[in-house]
This record gives sequence, structure tokens and C-alpha cells, in this order.
Amino acid sequence: MAQIDEFFFDTNRVEGITEADYKRVKPYVEAAQAFAQSTYQSIYIIDYFRKNFLYVSDNPLFLCGHTADEVRQMGYGFYINNVPADEQPMLTELNRAGFRAFDDVPLADRRRCAMSYDFHILTSDRPLLINHKITPLVLTADGCAWLALCTVSLSSHKEAGQIRFRILGQSGYRQYSLTAHRWQPCEGVTLTPEEKQVLTLSAQGYTMKEISEHICRSFDTVKFYRRQLFEKLDVANITEAIAFATNYGL
Repeated sequence: MAQIDEFFFDTNRVEGITEADYKRVKPYVEAAQAFAQSTYQSIYIIDYFRKNFLYVSDNPLFLCGHTADEVRQMGYGFYINNVPADEQPMLTELNRAGFRAFDDVPLADRRRCAMSYDFHILTSDRPLLINHKITPLVLTADGCAWLALCTVSLSSHKEAGQIRFRILGQSGYRQYSLTAHRWQPCEGVTLTPEEKQVLTLSAQGYTMKEISEHICRSFDTVKFYRRQLFEKLDVANITEAIAFATNYGL
């Protein structure tokens, strides 16, 4: 079983944060609270200085029967208590790998980094496969991640893993191999003109029927284009597809 100290090491150590600094980041917490009220995702903020969670939203689906305040107080102990023991080594390994990748990114691009991965949490009914996406929220003057925003949603996959590191605005990404224990570069997604049309019109609020009329294609053809979109972008619905395409310049 993992230990909390395994999640913290020299690479992600943050020093010199004061109470005045915490007062200055209060608007970030308030923004996260507002965002949590308008999304199905669970939101929390990781504090690498205090080695805990600064904020946890109260979405009950991802709290394993705990209150948001209880999870906030547990911090990384939540993973130790609520993630299957055989997946905990993966979490500690990808945590270190993620910070190695982050340190390789130029300072100017670090705010646009994002790492996502899937793992199970132990709910009362059955293990639930969830997706975590972590992005830097506040950096120190020397470019270290002090606070990070984590969004949690249901995974569209069937197994744990899918560890990916991206820079927003770039279609290419890196995928981490748990067998080779290293990052591997991957080419970005290329959409066909028809897939782009479906995505753009969906973002503008058109229904499937309206899209089929607009692009002069049958309803079934539009369904095919959208299904291809979901497979290429590795998402579960059109909302995730639009967010993905916007973030990664598609």
C-alpha cells in the first residue's frame, strides 16, 4: 500500500509560501466553487506546499461516501483509503513521471500543461473507473506548481491507465508506458472536413437533425461522423468533444 510521502519528493517540493500568499489565491478557490456548481465533474485543488487539498467540491459521486470536508482533510490519504491497492503504485509512478514531463516544458508554456489518467475508486456498490485531469493553477516565481486544479469525471474507458500529458493548443501529446516506464510521443488527431463541420455546428447549438439538413447529409451519416469524432478524440459525448477540440486547437 502506498504512503502519503510517496506522492511528494524534491521535484514537486514548494517552499516559502506565506499566509499572505494564501489570501491572494482566494479568488481561485471562489472560481473553482462557482465552476463546480455548473458542471457534473468533481473539482478539487491540490496544494503542494501544505501537501493536501485546498478545496474539494461536494459532488457525492466521487467522494466514496465521505463529505467534501472529510476528503479535504484526508488529502492524499483519500487515495490510499479508496483506490484499489494494486493501482496505487501506478498513481505514485505517474505522479513522478508527470512532474518530470512538467519540468521539461519551457516556463512560458507550463500554465498550459495538462495530464490525464484513469483509475478506480472503491464506492459502496462497485469499483468506479474515473478520469483525473490535472492542470497547474498557480506557479511560484521559479515556475514550480504550487496549486493545481484537478477535474474528476467518469472515464469512457474500461481499464485503468491512459496516462497522457498535453500542452493546450498543441495536437500532439505524450503517453506514458507503465511497462517501459517512460513517456512516448504520439501524433495529434486530424479531423476530416465533415467531422469539423459536425463539431462546429454542434458547438453552435444545432441538433443532429439540423446538422444533417445544413450539410446535406443523411441523419445516419451525421451519426457516423459524430461516432468517428468520439473515437478519434477518445471522449464520451459531444460536450467533451467540443472541449477537447477547443483546448487542443482542432
